[in-house]
Amino acid sequence: MSEEPERPGATAGERLRARRVERAEALRRDGLDPYPARVARTHTTAAVRALLEAADGATDPALPSVTVAGRVTARRGMGRASFLDLRDGAGRLQALLRRDALGAEAYERLQLLDLGDFAAVEGAPMRTRTGEPTVAATAWRLIAKALRPPPEKFHGLADVEQRQRRRYLDLLANETTRETFRARSRIVAAVRHELDARGFLEVETPVLQEEAGGAAARPFRTHSRELGEDRYLRVSLELHLKRLLVGGFERVYEVGRIFRNEGFSQRHNPEFTMLELYQAYADYGDMAALVEELVGGVAAETAGSTSVRFGDHDIDLRPPWRRITFHEALREYGDFDLDAFGDTEALRAELRRRGLDAPAAASRAKLIDVAVSQLAEPHLIQPTFLLDYPVELSPLAKRKADAPGLVERFEAFVGGFEIANAYSELNDPVDQRERFEAQRALRAAGDEEVELADEDFLLALEHGMPPAGGLGLGIDRLVMLLTGQTSIREVILFPQHRRARDGR
Repeated sequence: MSEEPERPGATAGERLRARRVERAEALRRDGLDPYPARVARTHTTAAVRALLEAADGATDPALPSVTVAGRVTARRGMGRASFLDLRDGAGRLQALLRRDALGAEAYERLQLLDLGDFAAVEGAPMRTRTGEPTVAATAWRLIAKALRPPPEKFHGLADVEQRQRRRYLDLLANETTRETFRARSRIVAAVRHELDARGFLEVETPVLQEEAGGAAARPFRTHSRELGEDRYLRVSLELHLKRLLVGGFERVYEVGRIFRNEGFSQRHNPEFTMLELYQAYADYGDMAALVEELVGGVAAETAGSTSVRFGDHDIDLRPPWRRITFHEALREYGDFDLDAFGDTEALRAELRRRGLDAPAAASRAKLIDVAVSQLAEPHLIQPTFLLDYPVELSPLAKRKADAPGLVERFEAFVGGFEIANAYSELNDPVDQRERFEAQRALRAAGDEEVELADEDFLLALEHGMPPAGGLGLGIDRLVMLLTGQTSIREVILFPQHRRARDGR
């Protein structure tokens, strides 16, 4: 086989790629397509293993010929015989290729096969002398030529950013990564199963919205050329789902992608997956019971236990979870009495005295959020509901009848971070408009992370919405908890990254 001249100054990777391109061309010269349109696979690797297990001990197994296909992950040559390891989505299987069984031409063509290529092998299932499940090949075929080698297993994927940026290589090399995302799929399916069994209807709401309402977050903006108008990527599912309560649906949910034009952290990604649900004739107490039952049930179904290990902690997800008020948590964990700082400037001064970030332009709501997030939340390791938030933090929640400065809201914490947020939903259109107006004033003062008023939602409320409980649960954070991952990027297949300098 002729080799194309190597380009002067080519890197080792470029030289390897050039050799693989030449091997693909050699197949074409022999009349063989290195990328055929189809392959007649009859069995997965797991199915072949099952055939052999069923035949073990039989006096006359009479196993049929099979065709398996997968990526070549290992190759061992033994003169007139070679072994290949093929991996498909079901696992790994060995193939034995003998010169006398394949014929000289087909056997010599193995020289054109590289690690990472996809191949199909036809033959009879057997076990080697060591008991290894194997296909004794009578024919083989290259079905997809890989022009780049697979990652070097122990050193090639040490860079965490590269693993996440090129997730396909991470999945290719690491079984633990593949299992994390299998678990994610099982968790999402279990969430849907639990809600469907409770009579909730799964729906879909717009990603592109006229107003990005439902959360205090900075949105992404885009432009519709056809409409000649700007649109926002949604920051929440809330306001459209509540419209459905107005329309007569009583239990609705959506598992959807959310977009917030904010920073990155171990627990934040600009796009993430949220479960939101709304139940008519319920309140935040009903939502708390639903959360602990839902999370505990999903853990039992997908992980086999309601006890999980997260970081250095063993966490018990069995209901009932601890309940503590917002003000009690600040006093217990931060020795901080929020009621003593009714004046915003006094609150700002106290936070600065404690060494906490309290910018001069920060609103009272932001200062309260700083206090609770720094002083209380990191201590909430075992499942805990933080109840009854100040009204400043919750423009969409119903006020407590006996304490109008508070709202019927909770956030659920596990492992020191929030996994869920719920309200008794505000359904008074006059009160809701006043709260939106207060948010609009904050925005005019320069705060971009406030609730945006949605006039069509207010119009919907004026047609009447029943009393309701609403819940948002972070799917990514739930997966983190149930798989023991401490970074959200390890449970999102393709997390956001700054564009690579080489453009790749």
